[in-house]
Amino acid sequence: MAGKPTRPRIFVTQPVAESALERLRTIGSVKVHPDDSKIIPKTVLIAAVKKADILFCLLHDRIDRAVIAANPKLMHIASQSISPSNVDVAAATAQRIPVTVVPPVTTEATADLNFGLMLAVARRIGEGDRLVRVGKFPGGQSRHLLGASVWGKTIGLIGGGGLIGKAVARRAHGFGMRVLYWTPRRKPESEEREVGLTFVPLDQLLQESDFVSLHQPLNAATRHQIGARELGLMKKTAFLINTARGAIVDEAALVRALRAKKIAGAGLDVFEHEPKVHPELKRMKNVVIVPHLGSATVEVREEMANIVVDNIVALREGKRPPNIVNPEVLGG
Repeated sequence: MAGKPTRPRIFVTQPVAESALERLRTIGSVKVHPDDSKIIPKTVLIAAVKKADILFCLLHDRIDRAVIAANPKLMHIASQSISPSNVDVAAATAQRIPVTVVPPVTTEATADLNFGLMLAVARRIGEGDRLVRVGKFPGGQSRHLLGASVWGKTIGLIGGGGLIGKAVARRAHGFGMRVLYWTPRRKPESEEREVGLTFVPLDQLLQESDFVSLHQPLNAATRHQIGARELGLMKKTAFLINTARGAIVDEAALVRALRAKKIAGAGLDVFEHEPKVHPELKRMKNVVIVPHLGSATVEVREEMANIVVDNIVALREGKRPPNIVNPEVLGG
């Protein structure tokens, strides 16, 4: 890339794995926004982008047209996200800025969390933890925190033919569960047999499942795919688990269904208007909420950060980055 500085200025929007930062420091001047307790404010982000050659951003950072336009000479947007859903790729492409992402390396970590949410909400683990912390102990055979069994129940995976859905299915079989799934395009029977999946129509899945688990991507067809009608088809004893994307669920409809006890509860890692969470969800005892922790393991985040560095190094060496989403900006 003509005119590139010898040592580019690299801005990282939050602290990432030190092994990745060490590699970055060998090729450029690195500045890291130090606060990992909250998303970087937009004004701070724009000010930093104006002084950067390369932007290393995370899934939750909204890299919109205003951020991109803040620096017409920005050379690379290197996202640690699997998809560039929060990056205005069209605006970046118009400025001839390469945008890179990371491959789907979060499968097993997200499946772990998915199952953790199921156990937590069904067995009321969060409620029990809070009681003990304030000095309450109802007794080892008290009815006070009776929950629902997970062993031997039916789980329905919507979009369950993908990597994470299959990983959840493998865990579910370890709990003796019946595993249903639905996707718009049914998987080959060989894949179904390999993971122990039973294909059923969506409405049947909703009606028969004790746990409805979401694994579909967010797009125009899946936005609010789970709304009042779908929640109304679920058992009153069933739980909704979402580790996919928040806007797949009509959050207001979910709150109404929970309030009316149309379903038993929900385990949520993602929210329709992240980082904002519907205030009623915060008050409900039968809802377990965590702040988008699907990939949040030391091992996975280190791998992701180093893949971002791989993309940056490749571009610096004049090579095509392995995870570029707009290769047309490179020409040739």
